[in-house]
Amino acid sequence: MYSLVVAFAMPFSSKRAATHQAGWSSVSVLKPLCGMEPRLYENLVTFCEQSYPCFQLLFGVSSPVDPAIAVVRRLQAAYPHCDIELVIDSRVHGSNLKVSNLINMAQRARHDIIVLADSDIAVEPDYLNTVTAPLANPDTGVVTCLYRAQSVGGFWPRVGALFINEWFAPSVRVAHAGGSRRFGFGATLALRRTTLENIGGFETLKDCLADDYWLAEHARALGLTTVLSSVMVATDVIEPTFTTLWLREMRWLRTIRSVNPAGFAFLFITFTSPWLMAGALLTFSLTGADIAAAHPLVAPSASISTLTGSIARLLLHARSSRYSQTFWRDLPLVPLRDTLLALQWLFAAFGSQVVWRGARIPVLNRVAQPRASIMEISDDR
Repeated sequence: MYSLVVAFAMPFSSKRAATHQAGWSSVSVLKPLCGMEPRLYENLVTFCEQSYPCFQLLFGVSSPVDPAIAVVRRLQAAYPHCDIELVIDSRVHGSNLKVSNLINMAQRARHDIIVLADSDIAVEPDYLNTVTAPLANPDTGVVTCLYRAQSVGGFWPRVGALFINEWFAPSVRVAHAGGSRRFGFGATLALRRTTLENIGGFETLKDCLADDYWLAEHARALGLTTVLSSVMVATDVIEPTFTTLWLREMRWLRTIRSVNPAGFAFLFITFTSPWLMAGALLTFSLTGADIAAAHPLVAPSASISTLTGSIARLLLHARSSRYSQTFWRDLPLVPLRDTLLALQWLFAAFGSQVVWRGARIPVLNRVAQPRASIMEISDDR
């Protein structure tokens, strides 16, 4: 319950990081695309409407018939003043197809600052200005952003949004409040070109499952720090069925298992509703006359603990609902979400592959890497 209280009491500061005052560095934004998504055009538009003075938008696909190509062409027509380039390149460089796309795109990036962002991300007009500002410090290696989920569609996208807003994001906040800086989220990764070159380029990540995390980890290995930006971007949850949602979240959990087996093993302490239900049953069992007479403080203590945990869980749900105003609509889903997460954790303990956009990827990285902290792995749709 402590983690829930901390997550509610220590939100990210609403004050944005200092922005550039002078000496603007030109930025190349790399957006790997694969297929059509319900809000793809709307999300990409937010990158075209940046207030940053000089930036290049690079969109990459691996197939000449990818439907995302039409969306990029539409953007080029709608924003002729923007430097928008489409890279179509089918070359495969490793087991991670997203990284293969990035390798192909990077050859066309012209500027000194590189920003990576997943296709389903929406941002505010000052996004580039804010996330690149910390790179003015030579000790900064990577700037990354946390994200909030918005469901697109029906029932299962709502359940999936709760996974991010009420489990993943609070866990990151707790880790960050505790001093951890081992983050790397595909929602945003901003770094200098020289940093990317010094870690060996995207080729270093071509066989890594959690490529966003390892990109930041390689920069940390150079003695550079990771900055968790005050910017919180929006991401879409679009999985329409239980099966598609299960596969996505199973990929997430098995990725955590692959880089930190011990941390994965202790995820069970974060499954709130099952523990609250167990606490309620324990409280009920302690109300018997014999037990109450022998241990008069046990039952009240258990009741207070369960009540405190329930209040903390409701506060967390209220906090995550403040953007979408869906507190009452999604409140009945909270026990389902927490119980489903516990079941997924059990299944994720086994299996050697994950599914990403229809492709099966081995869980284990081919090259031994330093161990990651618990719940600091991002998701690639």
